[in-house]
Amino acid sequence: MLLVDSGDVISDNAPFEEGSADRHLDALNIHSFDDCRNIGSGPIFIIASGPSAKNFPIEQFSHIPMITVNGAISAFLGTVVRPYFYVCSDKKFSTQQPALFNIAMRLSQRTALWQEHVEGEYIQPRGELYFLSKPGKSSLRNYIFRNKDLVRNYSLLSARKNSLGFSKNMSAGFFDARTVAYVALQLCYHLGFNEVYLVGVDLDQQSGRFYEHTNSFVSPCDIQRHLQSRILPSLRFMAKKIISKNFKVYNLSRSSCISSDIIPYKDIATIRAR
Repeated sequence: MLLVDSGDVISDNAPFEEGSADRHLDALNIHSFDDCRNIGSGPIFIIASGPSAKNFPIEQFSHIPMITVNGAISAFLGTVVRPYFYVCSDKKFSTQQPALFNIAMRLSQRTALWQEHVEGEYIQPRGELYFLSKPGKSSLRNYIFRNKDLVRNYSLLSARKNSLGFSKNMSAGFFDARTVAYVALQLCYHLGFNEVYLVGVDLDQQSGRFYEHTNSFVSPCDIQRHLQSRILPSLRFMAKKIISKNFKVYNLSRSSCISSDIIPYKDIATIRAR
């Protein structure tokens, strides 16, 4: 069982709250991503699931908005901090880790999910709900009539390189880099934040996730499979095309698989003194 900061207890098998699982979508607090575009500014944290996030002092930085993803919501248990946004791009996470997913629905001010997450399941986020989508596939037509909010890589020689991109507007969809942290980075841009700090984006499959232990269920992980083919190429694309003096990204993990030439490292003491 997991204890949330409100003193309530949520069991692994408990529904989010009493009621019919067949409720309609119109009962949810659904918003368009247009509603939250450029509502933020300044710094923001992305709290991910790598081991380096385990000892991050969340409450010391409670004055700075935080986006969290998947099971990293457990870092907020026992604190007074409510995530500014919770993002889950794994369609199976809600059934693999129902207790953590339900806690995220309960604590987060806003959630970004697939519509499939709430269809046929009794899931009701307490905050605002936004539905994730992907842009259309890269094509010659998209290249000619390009959407300035979708920064794409175009290659006539490689279909894999064609999949690289970065969305500046989540209403137009997001680019999948096989890690939810990349979705969160695109969301930060969409929201208007211009200084992003990555916490727990270690991308080391062997080290596991900070909230999993010997007796807990361990969700499948494909980071190692996609690290060189999708994840790092996407981050390099972002570093080349998106990161600038107007949108900066820093990594707080010394053990991250992301090299400093892609995303520079910055220590917590420097941020605390800013």
